Amino acid sequence: MNFTRWSARLPGTQRRAAARTEQAVSTAPRGDGSVPAARAERPAATGEPLPPGAAVGVTGPDGIDELPVREVLDRIPALVALVHGTDHRIAYVNDAYAAAFGPRPVGEPARVALPELTELGLISLLDQVLRSSKPRTVKSRKAASGRSYTFTCTPVTLPLGGSAAGPEEGGGVLVFAADVTDHAEAAERLRTSERAQRETAVTLQKSLLPQELEQPDDLRIAATYQPGGTEAAVGGDWYDVITLGGGRTALVIGDVMGRGVRAAAVMGQLRTAVRAYARLDLPPHEVLQLLDGLATEIDPSQIATCVYAVHDPNEGSLVYASAGHLPILVRDEHGTIHRAEEPTGPPLGTGGWLHTSGSVPLGPGSTAVLYTDGLVERRSEDIDEGVASLERALSGATGTPQVVCDRLIRALGVTADHDDDVAVLVLQHPARAGGDAELFRNAALELLGGVEAAPRARAFATGVLASWRFSPELHDLGVLAASELVANSLQHGTPPMRLRLRRTDRRLIIEVTDGDDHLPRRRRAEPADEAGRGIAIVATIASNWGSRRTPGGGKAVWCEFALPK
Repeated sequence: MNFTRWSARLPGTQRRAAARTEQAVSTAPRGDGSVPAARAERPAATGEPLPPGAAVGVTGPDGIDELPVREVLDRIPALVALVHGTDHRIAYVNDAYAAAFGPRPVGEPARVALPELTELGLISLLDQVLRSSKPRTVKSRKAASGRSYTFTCTPVTLPLGGSAAGPEEGGGVLVFAADVTDHAEAAERLRTSERAQRETAVTLQKSLLPQELEQPDDLRIAATYQPGGTEAAVGGDWYDVITLGGGRTALVIGDVMGRGVRAAAVMGQLRTAVRAYARLDLPPHEVLQLLDGLATEIDPSQIATCVYAVHDPNEGSLVYASAGHLPILVRDEHGTIHRAEEPTGPPLGTGGWLHTSGSVPLGPGSTAVLYTDGLVERRSEDIDEGVASLERALSGATGTPQVVCDRLIRALGVTADHDDDVAVLVLQHPARAGGDAELFRNAALELLGGVEAAPRARAFATGVLASWRFSPELHDLGVLAASELVANSLQHGTPPMRLRLRRTDRRLIIEVTDGDDHLPRRRRAEPADEAGRGIAIVATIASNWGSRRTPGGGKAVWCEFALPK
């Protein structure tokens, strides 16, 4: 921009000849020999000087071009300052600038005479504009007065001196500051409101997650939840660990497709429902089927992805069903990574889909990872690449489940300002040896039926419990429970039948399976009844009992006794 020819213009105006303009510039008086005078004057057509405040301009026939630049600048409400040279000496400040920051002496360097620009960090910006000859803008800088301004620094050309050949020209910077205090305060109020809403959502989200994970006998488990950064709304990620009894454990992780308090509230309802359905000890696909219908009732506009898995130490596998969620990853005892593939179905809340269950091996020494998409999804890459990165990170992540969680978070580049929520659930089936292995024992007996089945079961239970060195009281209670469960199966079940005894470091588990899928229930037996007391006896002497249908048809009835600490 050439400041000597910068003036208000309307379409249709004409400029004076270039020669007259250069003559006017060369005859303008100077203030200090190096910059234009603060109030330059030039001869008019009549020979009279212009009024004070007039600046060099170019006129048109209608007089628009006669508007003096300085008079215009002095009257506008925006703050304007003009500096020149490498040390940015003041050439001009308008009345609005002087009213905001006080009068400024002409000719002084900006670092000394314009301390407000130094405080706002704009001196380096002036250097950039002068070097690059390109305008620069910084938005909403707050001055010491409490007012906020948006500064635009524009390069201009200034006359530095004249000769017969014409005037020399030098570089300057025009500083234009617009007062945006009202906008800045409104934006800050909006940010404050958003922060308050986010804090509310984070508090609700964390309060709905498990405050302390259940720790099953056969698994070591840890979980991590990290909300998105301050600029990201909190999502509906959740996880849970549910002890089903009989040594089995349910694991669940999910993600509500939404943000804020509403997503957290939906997440809390789904998590509560999962715990209720898990108590029914249903296969994973049936649990997801129930959740799908509930999600539709909670909010038809909300959908959620979810994985529900059940670990049975007797089977050495993880049986799972997925509703549109990312695959479970398992590292076996040899370090090989397995990805749980199909079956999977659409997200919860879509309705009209029959989910199915699958399984992935989880033997001793294995580690499994369940996670939400915030861990692996990036805008710059395909999500399959993120899952592959997680596989590589898992292959080298060793240590306790919590250590593995932390290492995966770091390896995938999740930081405090991450743009999405992240939930990670890590479970390990430890390989036990030595004295620790003595605390975890299994024994099973196939029952062929007939009158000899009950005596054989009692003899088997007596020998096994004696070898496990239980106290006489616990030994007798275990034998009694095994006898009653076998008798109940012989009377109401069908072959094949099996008695299984399992010991952990915390409990004794007795389980009987048969081919009939009719689940027993506890009832009150009348004094004259000859049957119906078996389950009542088991429920009275055991710490816990239950029953479930088995995948191949049939049922399992179990009870457990807590071991002395």
